[in-house]
Amino acid sequence: MIGGGLAGCAVAYHLARDGGADVLLLERGELNAAASGNNSGSFHAQIPVEPFLNQGEGWARRFAPTLHLMMAGIARWMELPAELAAPELEVTAKGGLMVARRPAELAMLRRKSAIERQQGLEVRLLDRGELLALAPYLAPDSIGGTYCPIEGKANPLMAAFAFARAAQRHGARILGRTRTIGMTRDGDAWLVATDAGVVRARRVVNCAGAAAGEVASWLGLDLAVEAHPIQVTVTERVAPLVPHLVYSAADRLSLKQTAQGSVIIGGGWPARLHPVTGLPVVSEESLIPNLRLAIAAVPAVARMRVVRSWAAIVNGTQDWRPILGELPGAAGVFLCFFPWMGFTAGPHVARVIAELALGRRRADDPEIAGFAPGALA
Repeated sequence: MIGGGLAGCAVAYHLARDGGADVLLLERGELNAAASGNNSGSFHAQIPVEPFLNQGEGWARRFAPTLHLMMAGIARWMELPAELAAPELEVTAKGGLMVARRPAELAMLRRKSAIERQQGLEVRLLDRGELLALAPYLAPDSIGGTYCPIEGKANPLMAAFAFARAAQRHGARILGRTRTIGMTRDGDAWLVATDAGVVRARRVVNCAGAAAGEVASWLGLDLAVEAHPIQVTVTERVAPLVPHLVYSAADRLSLKQTAQGSVIIGGGWPARLHPVTGLPVVSEESLIPNLRLAIAAVPAVARMRVVRSWAAIVNGTQDWRPILGELPGAAGVFLCFFPWMGFTAGPHVARVIAELALGRRRADDPEIAGFAPGALA
């Protein structure tokens, strides 16, 4: 296993628990220190607004099969607090609302929701009265929206650690601060070079997130994976106000309230890279319009004090589709890469990839065949 985020820890858990495999997870830094622990913790099931607006309905129809993995991911999240003995995951699903304030936005949601329903996603169009009756905290100039009852949230600070502990209970070993630097074939196995020595493995799972392309390049493969700096903002704790996951139909916004009362404001707004360190840092050019969108959707946000904003690198692809399965020409090396919304789908696709690596699922399984590395070439 390469990568100690949510996907890596979840794959390690399933390999150790379900297959009794001798599992070693390698993480170059600390567990959960990258995108898995720095996202806003949303469960997304609806097609995202930004690429729908920018790339159109043709893109949405190509992306639509991904919704099945996201729906399965949310269903899997519901099982995890009991299965992992981890109530601290704070898993809730009280529904997601995409809110329109202009007729063109409502028309867009109508077209988008039709595609979603074709994939079996439960999503309902709401008029102004229905929307404000369900969510009276929304701005009074809201004219309608869509409601998806399965959307919700979990605590991203806890999830990877819960999987890691469970994996270790089943015998998995985890090495943090161990950088993987290369891989070469050795008969029917792989030699994985690290800065602490060489590991011999019959199967390797690449869960390196934004660095997954670098890992694949050691095998001579060029994967169309990307790394994007984005940012999130959190407010002070306030009384319960927003039970739903809230989006704007106008631009990038995700807004929700944690169990502790803080409101988390995100949506994928770009951060910037520090000119000296190269690390992601918060951009005021993104912070201000993100907060404006939040206030336009939920006016009470204007009275809340911002506690902090942070930035992190997340993994992406141009078409927003995941890449899942055995790498072409590299038998025994598997990729678990879910861009942008990997927190939602991660627990499910991790189990799928573990089943592939254990030989318990076929590569031509209809659920994932269309997302194989070769299928996206």
